[in-house]
Amino acid sequence: MKIKILLLTTIIIATVIFLYLLIYRTGKIDRHALVSRHNVTLTDFNSLAPLSVGNGSFTFTADLTGLQTFGDFYEQGIPLNTMAEWSWHSFPNTQGYKYEDTAVDVNTHGRPVWYNLIRESPAAAYFRANPHRVNLGQIGFALLEEDNLPVTADDLENIRQTLDLWKGVLFSNFEFAGEQIEVETLCPPRLDMVTVRVKSPLVKSGRLTIAVKFPYAAGEWGPMASNWNEPEKHTTRILESDKQSVLLLRQMDDLKYYCGLNFSDGEMKEKSKHDYRLIPAGGSDTFEFCVWFSTDRIESSIPNFQQAKNDCQNNWEQFWTTGGAIDLSQSKDARWRELERRIVLSQYLTAIQSAQKYPPAETGLMCNSWFGKFHLEMHWWHGVHFALWDRVDMFEKSLGWYEEILPEAKKLATSQGYAGARWPKMVGPGGQDSPSNIGPLLIWQQPHPIYYAEMVYRQKPTNETLEKYGEIVQQSAEFMASFAHYNKGRKCFELGPPLLSAREFDINDFEQTKNPTFELAYWAWGLRTANQWRQRMGLSPDANWETIAENLASLPVQDGIYVEQETPLVADGGHPCMLAAYGFLPKSKAVDTETMRKTLKYVMQNWNYEETWGWDYPMIAMTAARLGEPNIAIDALLLDTPKNTYLPNGHNFQTAELPIYLPGNGGLLTAVAMMSAGWDGSQSDAPGFPADGNWTVKYEGLKKMP
Repeated sequence: MKIKILLLTTIIIATVIFLYLLIYRTGKIDRHALVSRHNVTLTDFNSLAPLSVGNGSFTFTADLTGLQTFGDFYEQGIPLNTMAEWSWHSFPNTQGYKYEDTAVDVNTHGRPVWYNLIRESPAAAYFRANPHRVNLGQIGFALLEEDNLPVTADDLENIRQTLDLWKGVLFSNFEFAGEQIEVETLCPPRLDMVTVRVKSPLVKSGRLTIAVKFPYAAGEWGPMASNWNEPEKHTTRILESDKQSVLLLRQMDDLKYYCGLNFSDGEMKEKSKHDYRLIPAGGSDTFEFCVWFSTDRIESSIPNFQQAKNDCQNNWEQFWTTGGAIDLSQSKDARWRELERRIVLSQYLTAIQSAQKYPPAETGLMCNSWFGKFHLEMHWWHGVHFALWDRVDMFEKSLGWYEEILPEAKKLATSQGYAGARWPKMVGPGGQDSPSNIGPLLIWQQPHPIYYAEMVYRQKPTNETLEKYGEIVQQSAEFMASFAHYNKGRKCFELGPPLLSAREFDINDFEQTKNPTFELAYWAWGLRTANQWRQRMGLSPDANWETIAENLASLPVQDGIYVEQETPLVADGGHPCMLAAYGFLPKSKAVDTETMRKTLKYVMQNWNYEETWGWDYPMIAMTAARLGEPNIAIDALLLDTPKNTYLPNGHNFQTAELPIYLPGNGGLLTAVAMMSAGWDGSQSDAPGFPADGNWTVKYEGLKKMP
């Protein structure tokens, strides 16, 4: 009897402890405190730390004045831009370049298949650069010294700028010529508009006006989106003007858009071509104005400052009080604050520029990189976190685009002799793959739409979801099955040649490269998942898909660890993408757990991290979490290496040419959601965090990863 009582008591105590931990770790989080302790405050000019406001499809990036006053200073860091999801431009094709001029035939199992691999030619240069994203306009202060000399950043004093994340409002305070200037900058939801309130005696004295300038398109690789040196190539025209509003028409080759200004009281004057001054009437020390951009004239009423501010604050409060949250503040490990800062700021940064109609570019709506084009293999890192953080609707905003470009993707597959749809790599809104000696040979973006559809279905298991994404899943799988080649001698299906793995090394060996580890695992997962979709839709599984999934080549192993690909083998640098076969993906029978564990430890100890990129660290962390190596997961997320740098504004810095990198932010959010809420089949609470007492993880609203 005593033994039974003791056993019952032990069970009760264990249950109470478990329930306490469950309630504590998943209990109500003080979300306002969580978010607000990571508000960004700046007091010195830093060309790598401008702050942005936005709404997902429109972003305005400001300097310490709250506007874009000192654009020249930021050109060597992160340029100050105003960008929208629709701000795309193409230079006129005056030479009549043809897309097929960028193609070469590549031997593919005895037949020629064309790939647009020519990069160094006038035609290739044109199609790589077009279309490109542009800066819609630069809005800054025109401050006047008493002697009318130009003002520099050094002329400002007592600067303090704070981005209030909970409200989505940028507060800027500084002194000029001995007078205080207070600025509030925000972007309301649903409008491509920046709204500003300025309070200063300089408004009343006439020494503070607003400069509105418009550049031509740069169309270059790199952060710059603006060309200020060719004013004759574009036009700016005032269509309407009165004491409280101005409407301008912009024409830049094929891009036509309107810029409207609404303000409390003042007038607009043209200073020079594409350069205007909005001059307050001077009856008050407060001036409110908004600047909106649109491809169509906005006939409806524009909200005033207070209305816009209310809409903005309500929108952000709803964002922060719904969806997922992770609170690490009671952890003993000193690294908790930096990890939590990255988590909170990454949510903000992806919300203001990655919830748009198109898959985001690596640099989002802040600046350009690959001409502002987006890379479809990166869309996973940009968007999957939205689903895991219970914000799947934000992810779905960009998924409809795959349906739009389906004809282009099917055309590409057909032209190469394949079935289904072959998704491009580096693209603009039209979905045409850009010429490159790398991009057209990548294949790991092909199963992505199946993964996206599955993430939506997990939260919306309805016939509507099946109808919405069923064709995308079907066409993706059709291409994947068609692309796999049966090797009679080895009695297995192979991937490639030609191809390049996700690692993108040894680009000249694409005619020998085959069977990359991650892509093999992803192919099997994608085909099996596509068959699950067929069954959900009342169709029979495709026997060929299942045969291929069951008989793909074995994952290549050398010296007891998984390697990037079967042949040729390369050195230890770049993306350690073989880890993604178990981490990014769930466990499959093709993966040996202990071999993957040895691979993980080898990467941590021997890899050349100078050659890695921002999404590699969350990728490593996900593999470590699934393998039950939580200490490695934390170490990977916070690895001290240049491309794992997170700037004061929360952006993931890579290089001077690529100063921000949203795949790093999105990947971080995916990894920490998985490490907290777990994955299908995981049992313990917060399985990706060490259970040694140094980490206390409170979370809520997160979804399990597949």
